[in-house]
Amino acid sequence: MTQSAHPITLYDTTLRDGSQGEDILFSVEDKLRIAQKLDGLGVDFIEGGWPGANPKDEAFFQKARGLTLNKSRLVAFGSTRRAGVKAEADVVLAGLLRAQTQAITIFGKSWDLHATRALGISLEENLELIFDSIAFLKSRVETVFFDAEHFFDGYKANAPYALKVLDSAREAGADALILCDTNGGSMVSEVAEITALAVARGGSIGIHCHNDTALAVANTLAAVEAGALHVQGTINGIGERCGNADLTAVIANLAIKMKRPTTLTGDQVGQLKAVSGFLNEISNRQPRKNQPFVGLSAFAHKGGIHVSAVLKDPITYEHIDPESVGNQRRILVSEQAGRSNLFYKLQEFGLQEVSAKDPRVKKLLEEIKTLEHRGYQFDGAEASFEIRARRALGEMPDYFSLKGFRVIDERRVRDDGERWFGAEAAVKVEVAGKQVHLIDEGAGPVDALHGALSKALERTYPTINDMELVDYKVRILNGGGTGATVRVQIEWRDQNRIWGTVGVSDHIIAASYDAMVEAVIYKLFKDGASPAQSLSQVDHG
Repeated sequence: MTQSAHPITLYDTTLRDGSQGEDILFSVEDKLRIAQKLDGLGVDFIEGGWPGANPKDEAFFQKARGLTLNKSRLVAFGSTRRAGVKAEADVVLAGLLRAQTQAITIFGKSWDLHATRALGISLEENLELIFDSIAFLKSRVETVFFDAEHFFDGYKANAPYALKVLDSAREAGADALILCDTNGGSMVSEVAEITALAVARGGSIGIHCHNDTALAVANTLAAVEAGALHVQGTINGIGERCGNADLTAVIANLAIKMKRPTTLTGDQVGQLKAVSGFLNEISNRQPRKNQPFVGLSAFAHKGGIHVSAVLKDPITYEHIDPESVGNQRRILVSEQAGRSNLFYKLQEFGLQEVSAKDPRVKKLLEEIKTLEHRGYQFDGAEASFEIRARRALGEMPDYFSLKGFRVIDERRVRDDGERWFGAEAAVKVEVAGKQVHLIDEGAGPVDALHGALSKALERTYPTINDMELVDYKVRILNGGGTGATVRVQIEWRDQNRIWGTVGVSDHIIAASYDAMVEAVIYKLFKDGASPAQSLSQVDHG
């Protein structure tokens, strides 16, 4: 089998290296769930953590023994033995074996600076630490990987010694020698050249890159082209400082762009977006919209000329089929949009019979451009756009009529001395021929308004209580001080869907109320609610 035809080993270090990223905090249960998701994706190895380094990783490896993994193998991570301590007596190596994994990864110093200054030992003794540790572990477990820490910096400082480190690990029986760009400062040309030299020296070579120069993925792929057969990274590129190589991009590029064989099937590559989203949820991180391959905007088209071309042939502005990574094409509606954008969106809504030349489409486009000039933005508020589109085409029922609202923001001291902050809201609506006036309290004005409106409508539309607010964003649109125009975007969800709405006003509560009302209308429409009868004078808000 030629080097290029050899399958690339995929090694995920999200649970160990990824967890070192700022604001990343996984519980033991989180790590177990992520491991199962990675197994479903089909990665070859999952680095679970450093057993013995902290109670959480120790508990993870204990509980992980009960996991049923169909393909992936768990890996315990640690360092070489300590200087002056035999491998058989070293506590770190003992902890690695105690984890009872089929594979172990240990790291050792390949930069002479680290050996002499950080460890305070001779260069020869450092080689002995590496050899003894690997030989000891290899006699007791099936697979042992060696991470050559700071390899590229070490090679540039003292090439002969860095290569001796690899020789020592290889002779001890390491199954793969992983070249680590630990500081993340290497250039693509350097990684390609140095990796090729390491490959020529013998052994299975791997690559582990950090993203401090925004080159982690590029460096990883360059190493593969130079002969590396083992790649390490994290889902979404999470990790210390600027993160690690993003495995979602690495896998997509290997499988789709470079046509390099991995052990993943096409269906598993198609899970990349879902796995990316799952990790964002678990780690409580806002998804990066422009993340390549799996981001919400990765296949989003806004310019009218672009959309017109994509509708004729997607390859004109899409480098791959979005579905190959589990993503989907999105056509955005904005002041830059043309009829093609609107027509595509109307088809997406199921309005197949509408012609792109329909005068109502032109009128709707003019309305959207006028609203965006006033400050509206529909990129993240497609529910608000769909409501307007269906109204323009006579497809949106009238569910209720707004008559007014009032909000009182309140602060008071309770009997126990604690300060209470909240709001009281009152709404008037006409529904089913009757005027309803209800009051509710909430943690803030938007919460109180939502509660009051839900109470006013729940008898007629019971499913209204299924919806909840997920996210709330306010953007000041001009420099008008306290009288500035604001745009409020709100994200909502129920058991079946997530949707966004938008409101614009020089009054933040009014903008919030408008966005909330549209969310309710959208909810009722998607639920297939039958409009209540006898509305007198309909006001859409």
